[in-house]
Amino acid sequence: MFITIKDDSVSATVDTLGAQLISFQGRTGKEYIWQRDPAYWTSCSPLLFPAVGNSRNGKTLFDGISYDMPKHGVCRSEEFEVVSQSVNEVTLRLSANEATRIHYPYDFVLTLTYQLEDGRLQITYQVANPQDSELLYCIGAHPGFLCPMEDGAVFEDYQLEFEQVEDTTAMPYDLAAMQFDAAGNGLRLEHTSVLPLSYDLFDQDAVYFEQILSRRVSLIHKESRKGIEVSYPDFESVAFWTMSDKKAPFLCIEPWNGSAIRSDEDDEFAHKHQLQRLGAWESKVYLLELRVL
Repeated sequence: MFITIKDDSVSATVDTLGAQLISFQGRTGKEYIWQRDPAYWTSCSPLLFPAVGNSRNGKTLFDGISYDMPKHGVCRSEEFEVVSQSVNEVTLRLSANEATRIHYPYDFVLTLTYQLEDGRLQITYQVANPQDSELLYCIGAHPGFLCPMEDGAVFEDYQLEFEQVEDTTAMPYDLAAMQFDAAGNGLRLEHTSVLPLSYDLFDQDAVYFEQILSRRVSLIHKESRKGIEVSYPDFESVAFWTMSDKKAPFLCIEPWNGSAIRSDEDDEFAHKHQLQRLGAWESKVYLLELRVL
């Protein structure tokens, strides 16, 4: 089921299947979210929980017991319950069930609220632990944005602009081993807040900055200064991805707590970097915000 919310300047549409954002439009109806063209990528903004990216050989261990773990976790095929809905806000919820426990042996309650206010889309992720033992998970966002966004523009007309000057190196993805290479050195941001886009940046899959100062980044046209701003105050790292081999007309901006399997990790889920932990009956909230520029 699709649910559309609106305010005076923007609108957003959410699919209850996976709680996925499938549209974010400006006042004139201009679309910013990738529209799931099967020639490229059939998703547009998957919710990553309790895993981010792939596990080694598609499996992970919980207390030494092996479970099949789908890429990006269990949410994509799950129908979320509509908890509340108004003109400018909708709240969706997923609780652990028989299907999720096949892959992830924890009880959890995952609640997403999409709210439009003053032209901004605020997405609030709340993870609650409804059990008397610790809850372990990773969480991330994966919104894909049209790029180019304007008629006559090309992918290379755009750049990423970070809120702070960065000195950091991306952790490269090893396509042969299907894991991030923790000992390798990828793309370097050297005392700059700007990353011009080109498809060859993504020849080895995602560009993943595990260590990043910025908690806000904009995808913006170099000349017109039009684009989209993504704020991720509660996420420790950020990655960027598109399909370089197909020169796909989109770019994903992915705030993460966690990542795909790394060369310096074993298969025990509890040993993952940036692992999130909740004590008995605790909950935690994460915020993502989108703004049209």
